[in-house]
Amino acid sequence: MIAARAVLEARYRDRVRADPALTRRLVSFQANKSLPFYRLFKYKEGFSAGLVRRFLQDAPPGGTVLDPFAGAGTTLFAAQAAGFHATGIEVLPVGAFAIKARSALGRVDPDDLAAAVARLRADPLTDAPAGPGFRHLPITRGAFSPATEAALNAYLAAVAAEPDDDIATVLRFAAFAVLEEISYTRKDGQFLRWDRRSGRARATFDKGPVLSFSDAVFGHLGRIQRDLVAAPRPAGPPIDLREGSCLAVLPTLPAASFDRVITSPPYCNRYDYTRTYALELAFLGVDAEGLKALRQTMLACTVENQAKRAAIRDLCAAAGQPALFDRADRAFQDCEALQEVLAALEGARCRGDLNNPGVCRMVAEYCFEHAVVVFALARLLKPGGRVYYVNDNVRYAGELIPVDLILAEFAEAAGLEVPAILTLPHGKGNSSQQMGRHGREEVRKCVSVWEAAA
Repeated sequence: MIAARAVLEARYRDRVRADPALTRRLVSFQANKSLPFYRLFKYKEGFSAGLVRRFLQDAPPGGTVLDPFAGAGTTLFAAQAAGFHATGIEVLPVGAFAIKARSALGRVDPDDLAAAVARLRADPLTDAPAGPGFRHLPITRGAFSPATEAALNAYLAAVAAEPDDDIATVLRFAAFAVLEEISYTRKDGQFLRWDRRSGRARATFDKGPVLSFSDAVFGHLGRIQRDLVAAPRPAGPPIDLREGSCLAVLPTLPAASFDRVITSPPYCNRYDYTRTYALELAFLGVDAEGLKALRQTMLACTVENQAKRAAIRDLCAAAGQPALFDRADRAFQDCEALQEVLAALEGARCRGDLNNPGVCRMVAEYCFEHAVVVFALARLLKPGGRVYYVNDNVRYAGELIPVDLILAEFAEAAGLEVPAILTLPHGKGNSSQQMGRHGREEVRKCVSVWEAAA
């Protein structure tokens, strides 16, 4: 290991420890698949409600919880169910809509929903309305068979006539949640994989059965109705959802507001949510230009992200927090291990060892933007407040990037303590491409714990 990273590893060695309670199932969406309501939208980048409950065990009863990367709302709904005041920030319209739909579900009367579903079942869903219908993005064209798209458009037209806003939201959500099941696509990390039946050139993948729209949507509405009967309604305080980038929202929140932050940001792994969730974004009306803008607004985690430091500086200044940007920038520049990583990646780029030269910029911007996030969270914690930050380390061209330790150094520079970096008993291997050149070596999967002084 190179010198600066070795020094950083030594500095935190006694705080990095395996936690046998942290399983892959717990720190991923897997444990949500069988839970009422949580299972209704497959958001595999999220973590489980069980993990949130574990991290809330020692929080002040009725306290405040923040998730700055709220996703589909697991932290928010688990905190609400436990009686906490939950605030979430989400930039991706997909997650924001899922949160709004689940909140609406908590308000609908089961009998009224059943009546609305019965009316839809009586509709043959064969006569698509005039007009453009589902507004495809360039990367989603051809995702549905003509019959499926016609049925989807007919359903949405029927739902538009529903007078109860909450029921209409739930009905739209049912269609939204089954888009992958009725399409010739499957989410696959950095992109959508296309089934050979789509007719796309070079598409050889077979995803197996593709459900008809009617089977998929009414099957999902059945699950929704069963969950309404089987599970208790939300009893905690209403969820406060802020839509937009956490880089813009965090500086505007009042200082010392939160007892707990429980979150998982996008990882530094090149996964592009605007591509994998392209069908859902198109459903919500995001057009091609909006997609490009959204990709740049999100936390830098793809090779297409451009630097937005000037914009972040302006956001901090507009919120009356100019020192937030300056302190984060200083921590970024002073982190010797990070600067060593960036120099090593630049060397790999010059040698042609990176499979995409944009990786250098992506890692730099990911870490810089995270420095801003960490300093913002330090400002928002109450005395004794704690952050639980689920993230993965990564490797490019054989160079290990200890994201957990870099963020720990940022946290300490922001005045927080780092009592523990909890790891899964088994990490993850590097990619098959890298194993061929650099050998297999586990990379830490962890939950970093940062704490404000009491």
